[in-house]
Amino acid sequence: MLLNCVFVGLGGAAGSICRYLLGLLPLKPASGFPAITLCINIAGAFALGLIGALAGKYAKLNPQQLLLFLRVGVCGGFTTFSTFSVETAGLLQSGKTGLAMLYTALSLLLGVTAVLLGQRLVR
Repeated sequence: MLLNCVFVGLGGAAGSICRYLLGLLPLKPASGFPAITLCINIAGAFALGLIGALAGKYAKLNPQQLLLFLRVGVCGGFTTFSTFSVETAGLLQSGKTGLAMLYTALSLLLGVTAVLLGQRLVR
């Protein structure tokens, strides 16, 4: 159990560092649309779909610690649902309801599509 926590923690650190570095990219539209967070969440959804499908297809080659490191740690540290929620609330509070709705719809639609694409690559 403790070793599993170490793998999750190491993966979480790696995912969080990647997320931080991508957050430094100068992609801040004047409209306030959170493009970086959207891209991070879509990439994380794709990675989760891909990892899950690979784990299912190659079950004999996937030790539990590797999946914990990748799925729970890296992807969990990398994706940003809490940031998504704060940014959406900020858009709503600043009167940008249409932009908030667009961001929410794109996040859901593109996130689910990314998971399906990641899974399809393995089939």
